[in-house]
Amino acid sequence: MTPFARRVIHLLRKVPPGRVTTYGDLARLAGRPGAARAVGNIMREADEPGLPYHRVIAAGGRLGGYGGQEGLKQALLRQEGVPVSRGRIREFSRRRWPD
Repeated sequence: MTPFARRVIHLLRKVPPGRVTTYGDLARLAGRPGAARAVGNIMREADEPGLPYHRVIAAGGRLGGYGGQEGLKQALLRQEGVPVSRGRIREFSRRRWPD
């Protein structure tokens, strides 16, 4: 695992229940602004159980991929109290991490 990937995974562990972050946010916080696609690849390839992958969403509050299981991602977020409607996080600015 690259140092960048380790930083991304470390940050992902910090995203609290009921909150979401974007691929771009994680890239910026990990020191590589503009590397949102790389973060997406890290999420796809990581296989560490228990990480809150579902809390990472696309820009503007869109749910994004989740390995073709967008319905599962939506259900997991709703279980945490995150309002989802039409594939988007409602009240995105209130739910976004970090503040």
